[in-house]
Amino acid sequence: MKKIILASKSPRRKELLEKCGLPFACMPMETDESLEQGDTLEEKIRLLSERKACARLDVNPDAVVIGSDTIVTLDNEILGKPADREDAKRMLRELSGRTHRVITGVCIVSAKRKYSDVSVSEVTFAKLSEEEIDAYAASGECDDKAGAYGIQGLGGRFISHISGDYYAIMGLPLNLVYEELKNIDLY
Repeated sequence: MKKIILASKSPRRKELLEKCGLPFACMPMETDESLEQGDTLEEKIRLLSERKACARLDVNPDAVVIGSDTIVTLDNEILGKPADREDAKRMLRELSGRTHRVITGVCIVSAKRKYSDVSVSEVTFAKLSEEEIDAYAASGECDDKAGAYGIQGLGGRFISHISGDYYAIMGLPLNLVYEELKNIDLY
């Protein structure tokens, strides 16, 4: 069986890929994470996931490599990982009572095949009080997450509606990855 490599250090992506029931190794690759020129944010994030996967494939040419990246956008502005707790509070205030988009790009590549796509989901936050924002920021959960929240953790209590792929919002469109892995000759 070909080695499957997840080119990511994200514990959430690792946890999600484990749900596919296939053995894999986490081997992040330091790559330029700036968004390339592209017509849309979707295209930019797709290209970034390709860059990550292809960089790891260059080092491990006999493997099947999965690269992924996620961005949170509000009014076409990217809300990255917060710089500090005050930045997290600012983002949460912006998200409060509004719907934003989560765009996750994924690329699965081997020596014989390359597949890349994006999953776009919409997430609606309930209206948050300053006390809720302060408490959530103080929890530390938002520190390393795009958009300053994690849907799978304490941040999930603020979400009133999603349209799209829950797992892609977490960082990896699980069904999309699983279906594509079934199409790749792993043996």
